[in-house]
Amino acid sequence: MPREKGRKLVASNRKARHDYEILDTFEAGISLTGTEVKSLRAGRCSLVDAFGQISDGEVFLHAMHVPEYTMGTWTNHAPRRIRKLLLKRQEIDRIGVKVRESGLTLVPLSVYFSDGWAKVELALARGKKAYDKRQTLAKRDADREIARVMGRRGKGNAE
Repeated sequence: MPREKGRKLVASNRKARHDYEILDTFEAGISLTGTEVKSLRAGRCSLVDAFGQISDGEVFLHAMHVPEYTMGTWTNHAPRRIRKLLLKRQEIDRIGVKVRESGLTLVPLSVYFSDGWAKVELALARGKKAYDKRQTLAKRDADREIARVMGRRGKGNAE
C-alpha cells in the first residue's frame, strides 16, 4: 500500500495565536503508540492547555489529549500521557537557550500528518497581556475595514 502524500491537519490550537506572541516555529515528530496513531487518524485530538518542556536534553509535550481509540483493547493508551518530541540536537539546544534566557514558552500550534508521519508544529512564544490582546483585535478590525473600503473603491462603488 503506498504511503499517503501531503499534509492532513488533525487539530489546531487557535487560542494560542490569541494568547501568545509567536516568535519562531518548529516542526517536530511525535513518539506515539499504535492506538494513539489510530485515534489521531480518526481526527481526535485536543491541544487546549498543552505545552512543551525541555528536560534532560529532550523535549516533551505535556497535557495534549488524545482520546482512547474506540476499537482498542486493554492495550489502549492513557489519554493525557507525556509524549516525547523528536527534534535535532541543534534545534533542542537553540530552543533550550531561548526558553531559559528570555522566559519564552513552547506552545503547540497544530498536530498533523505529513507524508504519513505524525508531526506537531511547536512555537516559541511570549504571553500577551490583556491590553496587547485588545490592541491586536483593534488592529485586525482596522485592517479589515481598510481592505473592505479599498475593495469597494477598486470596483467603482466608492461611498
